[in-house]
Amino acid sequence: MTRSPAVQLAPNVWRIPTVGRAAVNSYALVDGDGSVTLVDCGVTRAPARIVRGLAAIGKVPADVTRIVLTHAHPDHAGGAAEMARRTGAPIAAHTGDVPYAEAGRAPAADPAVTGGRFLARVGGGRFPAVEVAQPLADGDLIDVGGGLRVVHTPGHSPGHVSLLHEPTRLLITGDALFNVLGVRWPLKWLCSDFRMTQQTAHVLGELEYDIAAFTHGPELTDRPRDRIRGFLSQPR
Repeated sequence: MTRSPAVQLAPNVWRIPTVGRAAVNSYALVDGDGSVTLVDCGVTRAPARIVRGLAAIGKVPADVTRIVLTHAHPDHAGGAAEMARRTGAPIAAHTGDVPYAEAGRAPAADPAVTGGRFLARVGGGRFPAVEVAQPLADGDLIDVGGGLRVVHTPGHSPGHVSLLHEPTRLLITGDALFNVLGVRWPLKWLCSDFRMTQQTAHVLGELEYDIAAFTHGPELTDRPRDRIRGFLSQPR
């Protein structure tokens, strides 16, 4: 099967795989004036694939006018510095993750988890630092394609956000949930507070959407809200 550089999910919304066919995803949202908002930038080597994805939808780096980070982890912010350089676009991130994005390091992993303690000892989670021009807060409406709503879902990181594109009823979960061999929790040892991740993800069952798009895994288009609510209702 040929790997597509961009997959259209809704009018003016595309998923751009940056590792494998859907192992790590970025998203491109095109506004009425043709400008692009890029959500997440993958690992440090991802920009080449992002640029190919943009080309597949008839866009070039100069069309990107905003970069939004769901959180400050190397597989989401690793390519942000290079994409900011190529595009000249400002970067937006939740206030809770701004210090980490600007320091070029992920928040400390959950000390209650063995893998988290190990990750803290070895100093994992580094990536090229970026300047955040637009700090975000829960409920903010980013002006793109009719409105991209910021939904603060902390736990995977202090400032982790999911994003709801209201006009197309498309939810980008970020790492609040994965869709890898089914809907599942992110890896415990990569969360700053895994219990909080489980608590705050429940807001995703309360939102209204017709498509659930994941930064790890393919999208869900068949009753995604019911499937996510079903997963969230399972005993923890």
